[in-house]
Amino acid sequence: MPRTTVLRDRIARFVSSELERERAALRLVARDRGLPLAVRLRANTELAASAARFPRHSAPVAIHNRCSESGKSRGLISAFKLSKIVFREKALAGELPGVRKSLW
Repeated sequence: MPRTTVLRDRIARFVSSELERERAALRLVARDRGLPLAVRLRANTELAASAARFPRHSAPVAIHNRCSESGKSRGLISAFKLSKIVFREKALAGELPGVRKSLW
């Protein structure tokens, strides 16, 4: 069973990707200097009020890289989405393809 932090991060990634287009459209309108000032200000106001308009964990800054097994946020090997502790355990057990213990 995944930890609560892992589930929360998965939900945040899903919700953020769903609302990404809408946020990008508002940002584009707010920054387009060819549009009238009133339209740009309205888009900027909607972006500022997005805390009430969009769900709580929908902001892209709510997404943190976490280990998919343990939920740890530090010591992450991002290519495998595993913390260094879980990575080492799985590598020594032979569960990661192409990963060997190095010898020099």
